[in-house]
Amino acid sequence: MKSILVPVGSSKNAVSHLQYAVDFAKAFGAKLYVVQVYNVYTKAGTMMKVDEMIERESLGFLKSHVAKVNKRNVEIIVKTFKGKLVDTLESACKALDVDLIMLEPRTNSIKDEVYLGKTSGKIVKQTNIPALIVPEGYVYKPIVKILLALKSAIIKKEEALLPLKAIKNQFKSVVNLLLVKTQYHNEGDFDVNDELASLITNTTYSENPTTYQGVLEHYKNNNPDLLCVVRRKRGFFVKKWEKYTILKKDFTSNLPVLVLSGIK
Repeated sequence: MKSILVPVGSSKNAVSHLQYAVDFAKAFGAKLYVVQVYNVYTKAGTMMKVDEMIERESLGFLKSHVAKVNKRNVEIIVKTFKGKLVDTLESACKALDVDLIMLEPRTNSIKDEVYLGKTSGKIVKQTNIPALIVPEGYVYKPIVKILLALKSAIIKKEEALLPLKAIKNQFKSVVNLLLVKTQYHNEGDFDVNDELASLITNTTYSENPTTYQGVLEHYKNNNPDLLCVVRRKRGFFVKKWEKYTILKKDFTSNLPVLVLSGIK
């Protein structure tokens, strides 16, 4: 993992989140892109300097946040981008060869009952960039145990498992696989190929209405430092991601959640 991108919002947790990102990047020897995306809606006749002013303020905002963290000799690059959030981030990640995007659950100051705010939810739902969602105030520590929760082990994209492999290799993590049989189960869904099998220490089988409920049932037995799930059409957050905002009553996590890009 060589390149990590962190979008920065206006939440009270932004500096804490950035410090986690720096510590995480340090472990991998990765460079860190600290970015903000802005959009300007102008009317005919408005001053053209509005863009320059917003870009200058955005850069100043990002630099002030970077100044508050312990940089730990990590290469930190500050950038601003103008455009629509999702399209702009996807283009930026492609241009900068980003391996992982690191998100805080709520990038703006919103209600306490919300786990994943609209901005973070939109990034997770609409992009296909591997994402690590880090709980508010979470302090960096090595990832010793990983719980990978899937309802189907079928993997068609070779690169889908790369972030999980990188984390496992870096921390010498134990990866436990939870295969959850839901109403959408198809024959062959639990056939684990050699690539995935090489990462797994233990496998547990469960039957639940959703993958998330399977995680709730087996969470304590695994006691993971990281929950790993997959972004796909009928994946972990199938109904929870129909809207961008996710409420804590529907899902919450007190540990980081790694969202792999769609693997089917």
